[in-house]
Amino acid sequence: MTISPQKLREIVFLLLYSCDFGGSTDEEMVPLLMKELCVSKKVMRQAIETKDAVQLKRGEIDAIITQYSKSYDFERIPRIERNILRLGIFELLHSEHIPAKVAIAEAIRLTRKFATPEAATFVNAIIDALYQEQEGKELSLVSAGESEIT
Repeated sequence: MTISPQKLREIVFLLLYSCDFGGSTDEEMVPLLMKELCVSKKVMRQAIETKDAVQLKRGEIDAIITQYSKSYDFERIPRIERNILRLGIFELLHSEHIPAKVAIAEAIRLTRKFATPEAATFVNAIIDALYQEQEGKELSLVSAGESEIT
């Protein structure tokens, strides 16, 4: 059974969130997610590999989130948005097979699905600012409650 990249990304997000929120282990989450989402062990292995790769870069990624979220203390960013940002930034910086625009769009989609439209604006602003800087364009800094300031 083939799974869409979007569904795989959602599973990775759920694994990241469960680790961050309650310290759940893969052994606890895999059977639950397999049952609830009707996915195979192979899909779960792929999701765990990606989750582990994100976790390895977590310190670097959290520093980037802190850097670009000027008006919002890292610890005040809700866990849902924090973990979507972790995944989106990981894909932007470390997934060569995922185009930057796709990584940004998927982070926004996940945020709209699991959080709020306002949160999607915040996530978009942070990831887009990082992308713009990588591309050497004018940098927009994120402010809490605003989509961007220049």
